[in-house]
Amino acid sequence: MKAHMIWSAAGAIALAAAAAGSGWAGQAQRATPAAAPRPAATAASVSIPRSTPLPATQALFDGYVAAKRVPGIAGAFGVGDAPTVFVAAGRLSYAAGAPAAGPDSLWRIYSMTKPVTAMAAMILIEEGRIGLDDPLSKYFPAFATMRVLTSPDTSLESRPATKPITIRELLTHTAGLAYSINAKGPLLKEYERQGILPLQVNAATERQARAARPATLAAFAERVATLPLIAEPGTKWSYSIGLDVMGAVIEKASGMPLDRFVQTRILNPLRMTSTYWQVPAAEASRLATNYAVLNGESLPFDPAATSVFLQRPSFAYGGAGLVASVRDYDRFLHMIQEGGTLDGVRILKPETVRLATSNLLPPGVVFPASNGATDEAGYGAGGYVTLVDRPGVLAGTYGWDGAANTVSWVNPTRKFRGVVMVNIFPPGSMPLRREVPAALLRDMAGAMRARP
Repeated sequence: MKAHMIWSAAGAIALAAAAAGSGWAGQAQRATPAAAPRPAATAASVSIPRSTPLPATQALFDGYVAAKRVPGIAGAFGVGDAPTVFVAAGRLSYAAGAPAAGPDSLWRIYSMTKPVTAMAAMILIEEGRIGLDDPLSKYFPAFATMRVLTSPDTSLESRPATKPITIRELLTHTAGLAYSINAKGPLLKEYERQGILPLQVNAATERQARAARPATLAAFAERVATLPLIAEPGTKWSYSIGLDVMGAVIEKASGMPLDRFVQTRILNPLRMTSTYWQVPAAEASRLATNYAVLNGESLPFDPAATSVFLQRPSFAYGGAGLVASVRDYDRFLHMIQEGGTLDGVRILKPETVRLATSNLLPPGVVFPASNGATDEAGYGAGGYVTLVDRPGVLAGTYGWDGAANTVSWVNPTRKFRGVVMVNIFPPGSMPLRREVPAALLRDMAGAMRARP
């Protein structure tokens, strides 16, 4: 099918500009209401034909594989109500005979879990069971007496906090909490000692982490409450475990485990049949191997056959716990694009989606854009939000990235979305935020030339 029959020129421009402008994160045809078929256990059957309406994007993906930058890659791109376009190349590992990468391959999405958890929280906010500006201590009283470090990088000395942590601050990384990936000095050691490690990377590191980690999400939150903050709540944006603590609040407010709530209220209604906290053994052949690049060599850091994601996690990690396919994540983004409803199933009201994808930062707090600008981006529920139209940037775009170089974005106002998945460490080592938009622009130019 001709590219211009699927993608309007304006839509292609919007999609490319959205992808280019969303680089702040440090990190099928629209289905009918009938039940979606479950993907086959092997990904070999879902390899993508090269007759794609996005030939430049396909060529980019092919080039990544040919250059051995990744063994495989998959993406999904949508504009309005046009059919989603899937692009993929390569295989799920460098091993001989590995299954082909495709729309239903499984990838560790790490921090792209955060928008899912955030939208789960927005469901409860919409229903009045959580208040956006409720104090966290309403759900976990231990957070009523927090302390703030006086020298965060060098000492555990602290003073009493003068402000309470709120739900808004959990959703926007402004609660004063830290992360094991960015904490320093004594606080980092304390996070590690106390098991404040709500993620899994491979079987070897998981054995050590699990020995210290609390056994339940509620116990995790209670332990976080005993540790000092790096900043006064509501005064600074700092990437954090806020969405993991948010998961504990969701459990309290909903009366069910986080993973069950997400499954019941988001995954099942959207027919996201390839999104897991624990990959079933029967689906392991669809899981990509996660590689780590060291001195130019790709090493299998978490092989699919023995992946830690085949194990049951200590609890559902709301900040970094999910494995998903691009087909599934596209459905999640499509729901947001359509104001909370997909295929006649409503997850959220339009006004709730507008709130979630707006700038929710407390007054005076800015989101540190990678280009140093403070007026171009804000932060919504679990993801950045672009605030202005500028070259390469479209206002209203929401999204977030994952540690293994997965990227995503959606713009509910202009009606476009995109997701690209690979699995390779270190974070940010693949130039997807720069090179995918450039390829989409080339595809847009080709679509314009093809128009009668």
